[in-house]
Amino acid sequence: MVADKQFRSDLFYRLKVFPVFAPPLRDRVSDIPVLVRHFVSAHSRRMGKAIATIPKETMDAFCRWPWPGNIRELENFLERAVILTRGSVLYVPLAELETETENVIAELENPTLHEAEREHIVRVLRETKGLIGGIDGAAERLGLKRTTLNSKIKKLSIERRDYM
Repeated sequence: MVADKQFRSDLFYRLKVFPVFAPPLRDRVSDIPVLVRHFVSAHSRRMGKAIATIPKETMDAFCRWPWPGNIRELENFLERAVILTRGSVLYVPLAELETETENVIAELENPTLHEAEREHIVRVLRETKGLIGGIDGAAERLGLKRTTLNSKIKKLSIERRDYM
């Protein structure tokens, strides 16, 4: 990203003192129950609640969820669940988890608007053999001004090698 000028090099080198690489939570499903118990314990203790039980169907739902926000998302979700819980059994609206799971799966299976726009522009650039402006250029075919297309090409990180 630094080479593509999408990330500040000075900040990169400040952060790269000691690089830590951790796989995403969705690739470490076995860690989820341990993290759930830890976060529920920590948040319930902080809020003065005595949550002793996490239902199996709740834990199964947590393990199915792909956690695109990783551990922070899990912790925030559990903090909210602890706030909503009355009694000793963790309350999690499972219907909410299932709906969110379906939405995330749909997002993962369907290309985003950003990706679709990028693919469309690359396809048109291939068809025009990289010609951006002019009567037979990609901008004309896409119904855009040449400068607008150039801005989109830069924003979408489209390189010449992508279409030539």
